[in-house]
Amino acid sequence: MKQQKRPLWQPPWQYKESALLVCGVLVAGFALQLTLGHFNFFLLHYPANAIAAGGLALLLALCALARKNAVILWLSGIPFCVSLMAALLCFSLVMGLTPQAARVDPHAHNLFSDLGFSMVTASWPFVLLYALTLVSLGLVIMRRLAAFRKKDIGFYCNHLGLWILLLAAGLGATDMQRFVMYVREGEVEWRVYSRNNDVFELPIAVRLHDFSMEEYPPKLVIINRENGKPQPEDRPFYFQIDPKRPTGALGDWTVVLDEYIHEAVRGGDGYKASPMPASTPAARVTVTNTRTGATKTGWVCGGGTIPEFFSGLPLDGELTVVMTQPEPKRFVSDITVLTKEGMKKDARLEVNKPLSLGPWMLYQYGYDNQAGKMSAYSGIELVRDAWLWPAYAGIFLMIAGSVWLIWAGTGKRREDQ
Repeated sequence: MKQQKRPLWQPPWQYKESALLVCGVLVAGFALQLTLGHFNFFLLHYPANAIAAGGLALLLALCALARKNAVILWLSGIPFCVSLMAALLCFSLVMGLTPQAARVDPHAHNLFSDLGFSMVTASWPFVLLYALTLVSLGLVIMRRLAAFRKKDIGFYCNHLGLWILLLAAGLGATDMQRFVMYVREGEVEWRVYSRNNDVFELPIAVRLHDFSMEEYPPKLVIINRENGKPQPEDRPFYFQIDPKRPTGALGDWTVVLDEYIHEAVRGGDGYKASPMPASTPAARVTVTNTRTGATKTGWVCGGGTIPEFFSGLPLDGELTVVMTQPEPKRFVSDITVLTKEGMKKDARLEVNKPLSLGPWMLYQYGYDNQAGKMSAYSGIELVRDAWLWPAYAGIFLMIAGSVWLIWAGTGKRREDQ
């Protein structure tokens, strides 16, 4: 007997209806994107985001009372969740495979940008999917909590932690404050400047005791003295200075590193070691042309911040061996941080080693690129995230849920044995 096909939109709704609803939400999102542009997150600035979070939690709690309703069962069911995750996965792939702009040029118009793909997280389709995810995940949690079972504690912790983390990451984004403060050595700074050069006073101050930098050894390159371009222009050759590997090549020229001083100053006809702020790398090299046999020996120095220290080794014709500026290996700011609440902390701030102080995170941001290691100031990025602790709470719950599941699974295996 031929099985009768179930009509579309006849309860219980399955994958077809779920896919259609998700597609409908995306179509509405793209229509809003083309009409209104990117979603304005400042609409969710405090206290609007707190009200939205409280309202969503209250709505989900009320839905738990009608957990057997067909719509609630559908929105919290596997077919709808799978359809929703598939759409989010597509947007994640777009974010991972295409450059995402921090700020979109309002005068740049192309279909890719107009649809919101150049800044996915601020596009209407993604925002609507995010809101739908919070609703669906919340309904799943409420349905299971309404029929509480001890063996599901791991499930509750994992899903509730994920829901809190998503809520804090999305609604808390508008309350995140980000500033860059430039502090001079020996001074205390608490002011920052906007793009319009407006001054803002922060409830946190930074004293910079010292700024120091470690550098990689520079490279040697042959340039054309007429235009200063590295040779050959289409693909220049570079020789990385390394005392452990003193020989190399620059195109048709072999290079032998006779002596290298990382912190040097000019002394007589050459350079001598002197670890002082104005010192600069210098190398004595012997360069030989492999075709003609011509040999040149002399000092090469980049000059650092003192142009008079610059020294190149002239070769035949218009060519000269010069030294590139050394690249920073590590730069550190010795600071003391003070807050209006009376908190005080000493720290050594460097890249990838931020400082946490209350709701503030401090990052090593930059320095005076032209002065290099002689920079008189340090750029420090200050980030304040009022929703950081809820995000931490969500992560903690997810960890606790994972530990519970491992422990429960181990106990069940022991019982089976």
